[in-house]
Amino acid sequence: MVITLMVVAAAASFTLATVYNLTKGPIERSREAARQQAIGMVLPEYDTLVTKKLMPVSGSDSLEFNIGYRDGELVGVAVATYTGMGYSGRIRAMVGFDPEGVIIDVVALDHAETPGLGDKIEKGKSDWSDQFQGFDPREKTLKVRQDQGDVDGITAATITARAYCDAIDRAFQTFMANKENLINKEERN
Repeated sequence: MVITLMVVAAAASFTLATVYNLTKGPIERSREAARQQAIGMVLPEYDTLVTKKLMPVSGSDSLEFNIGYRDGELVGVAVATYTGMGYSGRIRAMVGFDPEGVIIDVVALDHAETPGLGDKIEKGKSDWSDQFQGFDPREKTLKVRQDQGDVDGITAATITARAYCDAIDRAFQTFMANKENLINKEERN
């Protein structure tokens, strides 16, 4: 019985390892394509993109800053951000800022929020996230109205709306804390 169990365990391990190795590349390519598409959605047209990783003002995982230039001029910064405050766990988003820090647009990258409620953060499910276009966090508060902010909540999904605002605010605070270094032309590599 022990030998049979060892053979079954070895066969299962080999099968899992093989499937993992076969799917690893396509999954990575799919993630990169989604990342590139999200950057294109939140930034104006650019011809050069410089990527940097920075530690956020709040949080423990680094944020990815994608700095877009057109004809040598900064057009915007796309920040891959996150929050752990979602109703069903971590929410990842891409936020585009103009050189002054005004939000160009936002797009949800990954979440496990409730279908029909929290998933309204997705562009294809609802126009809720359009309220962030042109939103200036220096003049408005990145919190839902229930928390004395300037963002409309999602009906029956306030936790998700609060979490999304947290992710966007994390990106904004880190952008503003590092703004001079991010837009410095001499630091482009």
